[in-house]
Amino acid sequence: MHFDHAGIATDDAAALAELYGDLFGLETVHEEVFDGMRVVFLECGDGDGYFELLEPITEGTISRYLEENGSGIHHLALATDDIEAGLETAREHGVSLIDEEPRSGAWGHTVAFLHPKDTGGILLELVEH
Repeated sequence: MHFDHAGIATDDAAALAELYGDLFGLETVHEEVFDGMRVVFLECGDGDGYFELLEPITEGTISRYLEENGSGIHHLALATDDIEAGLETAREHGVSLIDEEPRSGAWGHTVAFLHPKDTGGILLELVEH
């Protein structure tokens, strides 16, 4: 596995993408509306990872997160070539799964989340491209 992206909850993905572009030269490489959110991926370096900006369009997980916590890092994602094996390893180590089975995610990826109560307080996402 390797680092894939940091998911950042925000009220305004376009403005944050513009700021990160101006500050760090990051470019938008993918944008879509998915699961009630505007999702914008900014590439960091030469494919070294991404910032995934998550702006709620409808009520849901990200809108609730923003209400409770404000803008900021929502999750960290690790890329894997075998998400099923990653979930099995997590189970073997007693990590609670938010997603017992992989599901469709943004940008056509397959994803599954691990519960932060068992991962040092960090919501971790496994992502298979």
